[in-house]
Amino acid sequence: MRIVVIGTGEFGVPALRALVRHGHQVRAVISQPDRPAGRGREVRPTPIRAAADELGLRHVQTEDINTLDVRGLAADAELGVVVAFGQKIGRAFLDALPRGCVNIHGSLLPKYRGAAPYQWAIINGEENTGVTVFQLNERWDAGAILGQRTTRILDTETADELHDRLAALGAELIVEALADIEAGRGQPVAQDTSQATRAPKLSKADGVVIWSQPAWQVVRRIHGLWSWPAAACVFAAHTGKQERVLLARAAVADPAAAPSDALPPGAFCDGLTVQTGAGRVRLLDVRPASGKLMSFEAFANGRHIGVGDRLLPVETG
Repeated sequence: MRIVVIGTGEFGVPALRALVRHGHQVRAVISQPDRPAGRGREVRPTPIRAAADELGLRHVQTEDINTLDVRGLAADAELGVVVAFGQKIGRAFLDALPRGCVNIHGSLLPKYRGAAPYQWAIINGEENTGVTVFQLNERWDAGAILGQRTTRILDTETADELHDRLAALGAELIVEALADIEAGRGQPVAQDTSQATRAPKLSKADGVVIWSQPAWQVVRRIHGLWSWPAAACVFAAHTGKQERVLLARAAVADPAAAPSDALPPGAFCDGLTVQTGAGRVRLLDVRPASGKLMSFEAFANGRHIGVGDRLLPVETG
């Protein structure tokens, strides 16, 4: 098919590559402008732009896609493929393409409509998630479904790792969906709006661990927030020294252990597990504010962590 690919983030790169590999004619690639990134705030190309350049595809960047003349940009394009773009696409743009636009979304719609679907699926304790290809309309993530793929959320899987798996699934699914569209197979299925849930964009204010929650909720929150905004705590040693630390990976160590006056939520226990409101958590990977990602064992050995040390809340706003 003759298509326009509309995306910005890394999530869409496998789909772009798959569409080219399967012989679709990408008339143009549209992304948001390049932005400063990293500690040095160096302007870097968007992942989609970098992939388009590598593949030799025509590329356009815009602050507002609704100001573009898509017919002037790609006169014979039939369809738009949208993935991780980050702007709302209006009716005029959708109507300008004969087959409109389809979108790849990182959830099993209608659940987790919004900007952070797989992150909230992890945080909320879902067993499964997946990807959906749907017909784009003017309502957020509400169009008719063209296809879905389901996958299990692994016990130690972070949001970054799930992102990569879902991006690969999305690439497979969009190739199948376009083949069905081209062949006239299948019928779009309307979403059941009564089952819709929201997945709002994460912020630094979300990067808080509530140690009074059960151990499984603490673990899922840590995983769902990695690597951004990341679950932040203050390591408070019994000596009075304090250090900010980001939590990357954890596991439930003892689901039944109850807190006490001696071991309140957030306190380190025997075996260097952390007490929660119900059960204990074993930290696996952390990143101190002044360092790189490391095993918690290495972090603990370097600081001689023992019973009486604690993890305290940190201001993230």
